[in-house]
Amino acid sequence: MGAADSRTAVRLLVCLLALAAGPGNGFDLAEPEPKVFVHLGRHLALDVPGHDDIANIGFIIGAKCVAVIDTGGSATIGRELRAAIGRRTALPVCYVINTHAHVDHVLGNAAFTGAGVSFVGNALLGEAIARNREFFVREYAGDLDSPPSAGQVIGPDRLVERELTLDLGERQLLLRAWPTAHSDCDLTVYDANSGTLWTGDLLFRERLPALDGSLKGWLSVLEELERMKVKLAVPGHGRLTRDLRWAIAPERRYLQALAGGVRDELARSRSLDDAIDEVAVAEKPHWVLWDKVHPRNVVRAYQELEWE
Repeated sequence: MGAADSRTAVRLLVCLLALAAGPGNGFDLAEPEPKVFVHLGRHLALDVPGHDDIANIGFIIGAKCVAVIDTGGSATIGRELRAAIGRRTALPVCYVINTHAHVDHVLGNAAFTGAGVSFVGNALLGEAIARNREFFVREYAGDLDSPPSAGQVIGPDRLVERELTLDLGERQLLLRAWPTAHSDCDLTVYDANSGTLWTGDLLFRERLPALDGSLKGWLSVLEELERMKVKLAVPGHGRLTRDLRWAIAPERRYLQALAGGVRDELARSRSLDDAIDEVAVAEKPHWVLWDKVHPRNVVRAYQELEWE
């Protein structure tokens, strides 16, 4: 851990302990920069209790309104996030920004429906939500209000083709849509006031990166991300960092090992089962949820690289 990250970890711990001690507050939040609030998700698999609270989510307060960045994996988490906002400001929520379409980032959206709230995402987010809506209702019914319904899975009404600036009042957010990487609809959010970049799942820390888009595309996007000058980065999963380039390095190392290992297995005409057991095994000690995530990553990499 770098010195900057050590200071961040200590600051976050202090914030979390202070908030946990507050009366009636069961939803932990850190405020790593003024008016920037982050709730850190837990490193749990999607098939265990608590799986609805695994993503890093939060909000930014401007002079006239609030922007939410991702809403968690259930209606309950969404309501807890909205209640946490209400404890910190009387300003209305004007934007709910989804960094991509995965269930742990979007199922809390329904808690924010109402007049004046715009849902914002990558230009392909609407298609991704529509494509997954029935699956979410079927497989994650317990994370929706009863009776579960497709109407609770809220998609965007405002799309970002490349870049979009949102004004919160004396605070501007720059949204950028990326080519297919972690998913096919990744989006980052940069708060110029604080120098904070919300990376969504383009950046994982501690938790093994999950490949659902393009391995080659993800590695390309990381090259651009690491050139960005930011004061603080909020990954989709794992600890915050004040050294983005340093934090990206382990993720790149794993993705490169995944790509190189799969190419080697393909060149040797090895079976997929053999590849799952052998590809990038040196990376296993560095990540949590390896056995849950890595096999699927190898399958996705095979699908992408076997025809190059």
